[in-house]
Amino acid sequence: MLGLWLGVVFTIAFLTGLVSHFMQHPPGWLYWSARPVWFYRLTQGLHVASGLACVPLLLAKLWTVYPRLWEWPPVRTVAQALERISIIPLVAGSVSQLATGVANIAQWYPFGFFFTVTHYWVAWMTIGALLVHIAAKLAVVRANVGRRRAERAGPTDRLSLPEQGGDGLTRRGFGIAVGAAAGVVTVTTAGQFVPGLAGTVLLAPRRPTAGPQRLPVNRTAAAAGVTVTARDPGYLLEVVGPRPFSVTLAELHALPRSTARLPITCVEGWAADATWGGVRLRDLLDRAAIPADATVRVQSLEARGGYRASEVDPPHARDPLTLLATMVNGEPLDLDHGYPARLIAPNRPGVLQTKWVHRVVML
Repeated sequence: MLGLWLGVVFTIAFLTGLVSHFMQHPPGWLYWSARPVWFYRLTQGLHVASGLACVPLLLAKLWTVYPRLWEWPPVRTVAQALERISIIPLVAGSVSQLATGVANIAQWYPFGFFFTVTHYWVAWMTIGALLVHIAAKLAVVRANVGRRRAERAGPTDRLSLPEQGGDGLTRRGFGIAVGAAAGVVTVTTAGQFVPGLAGTVLLAPRRPTAGPQRLPVNRTAAAAGVTVTARDPGYLLEVVGPRPFSVTLAELHALPRSTARLPITCVEGWAADATWGGVRLRDLLDRAAIPADATVRVQSLEARGGYRASEVDPPHARDPLTLLATMVNGEPLDLDHGYPARLIAPNRPGVLQTKWVHRVVML
């Protein structure tokens, strides 16, 4: 039963993780829709919540099967050989995914590899090992699941009876304890992305209302090395297309304004709603005569970093809610939130909502 629970929750984490990966690294043929605006908030919140729920489930599962790892002889049948072979990448991959995932949401990176790409490929390795493991264990699963499991169990099946004697927990009690632990972890962290539950995030590493202008900050201006260039009085925003142009910050503020109520959602699982004010990106693109079907690159003042620029495909570039924002919640952008201007678009990962924007280029 622990294996079934773990398989369901891990599958949710895997599928929502694919959504996050392909939103950040879309293949050339894939355009993500800008609507619904809350889609990435939901999928990434589920990804982190299900990953955290896996932690007590995996620890309990490893504790229950640990004695069987030392059985002798180690292999009796072909199915058991497949099971044993699949255990190595399955356990190693599962532990690695959860450990690095928890480290990522805490923004602690002691490892020397790029988290996003490694997390993606290890997920495929782990899910492959899980499928092999399930195939090898089908007979045992059938014998141990359902109300008539005792009638179906053969003499060699590892039948688990509903209750066991002794001074420890019964099988049912142990299952309730593990389920309760997973439930507590989920309930006390889900407020990171569920609107209205910010007060319940007792175990979450980030509160969605903590930070300047009531929004969290992942990468500060100091960390990005833009504290001087972002405040430069000579700042210019360049828009490069068939009719390129540039505007000063004062001229940018003088352009027709729009507002959008949009969440900003981070890969760490938190999401926060805000009211953004600025210039519609499509208005800037039209002024530069950039075609409606063109992809544009939005570039930051950052000199280094994997997310100093992001590509905006037509569904987002032309959406009326996509802004080059200069205001948030009725105030000028804080420097750590991307002053003098930042990209904000619906249904888009926070790492792609480029801050400290100074250039928009047609690709």
